[in-house]
Amino acid sequence: MEYEIKCSVCSRSSESLLDFKCGSCDRPLDVQLNLDFDIAKIRKKNHTAWRYVESFPYVTESEIVTLGEGWTPLVNFAGNVHFKLENLNPTGSFKDRGSAVLISALQTLMKKVEGYMAEDSSGNAGASVAAYAGRAESKARIYVPENVSGPKFSQIQFYGAEVIKVSGSRSEVADEAQKVEKGKYYVGHILHPLFRDGIRSLAYEMAEQLDWRVPERIYLPVSAGTLLLGVINGFKHLIDSNVTASMPKIVACQTRQVSPLYHKIKNLSYASPEKITSIADALVSVNPPLLDLMVKRLREVNGDAVMVEENDISKAFIELARNGFFVEPSSAVAYAAYKKQLENKELSTAEKTVVILTGTGLKKAIAPSQA
Repeated sequence: MEYEIKCSVCSRSSESLLDFKCGSCDRPLDVQLNLDFDIAKIRKKNHTAWRYVESFPYVTESEIVTLGEGWTPLVNFAGNVHFKLENLNPTGSFKDRGSAVLISALQTLMKKVEGYMAEDSSGNAGASVAAYAGRAESKARIYVPENVSGPKFSQIQFYGAEVIKVSGSRSEVADEAQKVEKGKYYVGHILHPLFRDGIRSLAYEMAEQLDWRVPERIYLPVSAGTLLLGVINGFKHLIDSNVTASMPKIVACQTRQVSPLYHKIKNLSYASPEKITSIADALVSVNPPLLDLMVKRLREVNGDAVMVEENDISKAFIELARNGFFVEPSSAVAYAAYKKQLENKELSTAEKTVVILTGTGLKKAIAPSQA
């Protein structure tokens, strides 16, 4: 077998691509690859994430659903700092990498069982899954928090998915999406291993765009953890395949209000706020179900976590915009964290660094006077 889907805790194998949790212990599943990354097999003429189709063996090539996701620009910002422009993906966020792989792998199965896909999201993933489900002519129902961002809510609706607003916490939205109903198949981006696995292509791209010399540091915003885990898995695959020699220093970036990973990595207690008021409204997972897995994987690769203040996020957001990079405030969290560590002399300007800008600024209705 070129791949196996196994429990991240007890290692029990899963037989169905529709499974999103272990049938034995209910813990998250992982995709385990049993093949090496082969540079010679890159589809050089394919300027999407599917140039690496050989590294996603559970996807049948004739069933690929694509909107042109991936192969986003890696732009030199200043000195040794580069921005990876994931905001330029088709629906405006990095989530398209996961959705493309997930929907491509499952669309035929879903049509055979005459079912519909259920997803829970604070906005970006919901819009992405809705878009790819629409492209695949598959039915989707997206469960969102009742305070979901207006532009994101509209985006989901325009793609044609059914949208259900759920009152309560982010975890209550997930519970509602997972409720068993006739014809309903949960493909939530946080828990479904194929979505998370689709993010691996981002690591491949950064390495290829840097001529297979990986950066010393990568800064990325973290909420539910799909970006963090996907990037780590991608670089780990490159190392295991002897394509690259080292793992970048992965720096997980969070806001003060939503920082469970930061606090757990630093062995500090964390009390989530009664209400999240952060400008970074895409980062809302105060009790992410993948937290233990994030901590485990980040420690395995000697990564780090940084927490930034609201004022720092606003300043970073404005600085990025003034330089032509109009991104979500949630994306600016990563740049704010980079600046904080630079000011604290925790890194050197000589280190080659990539900051992942995860989503477009058009995702949030914000006036210049509010930033």
